[in-house]
Amino acid sequence: MPQQDKISEPESDVGDVRRIAIFDTTLRDGEQAPGFSMSTERKLGIARALADLNVDVMEAGFAAASPGDAEAVAKVAEEIDGPVICSLARTRDGDIEAAHRALEKSSNNRLHLFIGTSPLHREAKLRMDRDQVLKEIERSIGVARGKFGQIEFSAEDAIRTERDFLIEALQVAADAGADVLNVPDTVGYTSPEEMYELFRDLSAQVKRRDHVIFSTHCHDDLGMAVANSLAAIRGGAGQIECSINGIGERAGNCALEEVVMALKTRADHYQADTGIRTQGLYAASGLLAESTGNAPPRNKAVVGRNAFAHEAGIHQHGMLANRQTYEIMEPSDVGMPSTLVLGKHSGKHALRSRLEALGYDIGDNRMETLFADFKTLADSKREVTDNDLVAMIEGEDVANVWHLVRAELRTGTKATANPTAKLVVDHRTRGRLSAIGHGTGPFEALSDAFCIVAEVEGTLDSIDAHQLAREMDIEVGLTVEGQKILGRSQNTDVIVAAAEALLAAFNNYARKTAKEAEAAEAAA
Repeated sequence: MPQQDKISEPESDVGDVRRIAIFDTTLRDGEQAPGFSMSTERKLGIARALADLNVDVMEAGFAAASPGDAEAVAKVAEEIDGPVICSLARTRDGDIEAAHRALEKSSNNRLHLFIGTSPLHREAKLRMDRDQVLKEIERSIGVARGKFGQIEFSAEDAIRTERDFLIEALQVAADAGADVLNVPDTVGYTSPEEMYELFRDLSAQVKRRDHVIFSTHCHDDLGMAVANSLAAIRGGAGQIECSINGIGERAGNCALEEVVMALKTRADHYQADTGIRTQGLYAASGLLAESTGNAPPRNKAVVGRNAFAHEAGIHQHGMLANRQTYEIMEPSDVGMPSTLVLGKHSGKHALRSRLEALGYDIGDNRMETLFADFKTLADSKREVTDNDLVAMIEGEDVANVWHLVRAELRTGTKATANPTAKLVVDHRTRGRLSAIGHGTGPFEALSDAFCIVAEVEGTLDSIDAHQLAREMDIEVGLTVEGQKILGRSQNTDVIVAAAEALLAAFNNYARKTAKEAEAAEAAA
């Protein structure tokens, strides 16, 4: 495949704002971290989400690492259009050839070559001196040239490489034909001040063709990956290497959603932006969490469940008056709903707002009594749900259509074990009902049993479980008849907590459908 003369970078239409390329390595550096491995099919699902986000480059894997990795790179290269599809490779000929075979079905591809340049890597890992490393850089780029649309060179452990030698290594790579010069903080060692100064120096001293850009690849060992990446942009870098949810080796990589939203929110400061469709960030984060079984922390910036949630009364009052009092981004900008969480810190304004949303017009006198009851309840629970509020106003028997009688789960350790759940519930009008559900896991089997007794089509989408002292706090998310519903409960018994969370979800669904039916009848 002939080498492209220029890396395609869409022009920005916002004054002097620079267009920064986003190189996503979720499927390579992210996926190779312990606990985050994915099947080829799951990788393809993530790849589609990344393409929907409009990432510029997608590092699909390390083709020479294993047959499975080579297959995944080839599948992504064959099926994904839009982004440049990339494979990592050492400077070895076998790695370059493996990447070439895996990427051959993509007309828009890149080879990502790397070799260690720091004294530690040269002496302990490579057993090569400076001249040998420089010759290997020049030789390997020469072997790769003409086989790929683009070539990126990475000086592994660049931050701990002597400055003069790093400049020399990058100059050799640029002269040999590299289109991107990557300067990775492989071990998360540097600081923003150092990073800014380094990229300013490299931009001034490394001679390169007009289209050749510098790239930054930062790890989060000291919690500064995003800050260091932003500093590199200020210093002259034109590409950020990052991953969804910041996953990656050890403490992870620069988080894509954080660095993208920092550039978008503070374009006035950085004078730089990306081509990312930010409205898809929350969905991509959720898909990755589901695919790997690793949800981001609740307080994770931009996509964490608390990123746009507010409980403190002062904050909630301000939010109800003007969202900008306590939010610097719109939740819709990242595709996430905003939430006023009702808890022990919430005030009357938030409580009244939630009650009005539920269809209750509460007078001032009754509000005083309800607010006192609410505070008492909130002191005993981490969060007061809509279910709790309806029960406070109408009484639990009236508020809830479903009541739990018994739940039993059965599973096993053998691969042939078929998890089952037996459920017994009381329905307000249908009386006592029971069902046996099945699933790939016990909680999925329990949700299947609930769908059977409720006579609806539904799937279990998510389970969020936390240990609180002696209690389990469980929140479940389901799709029932095409509608998303949530339920939450706390109990010292994890099975009871899960069953009651599902019960709360189905009570929420019953109330919602009843209100919709009433509204439709009134409109008729």
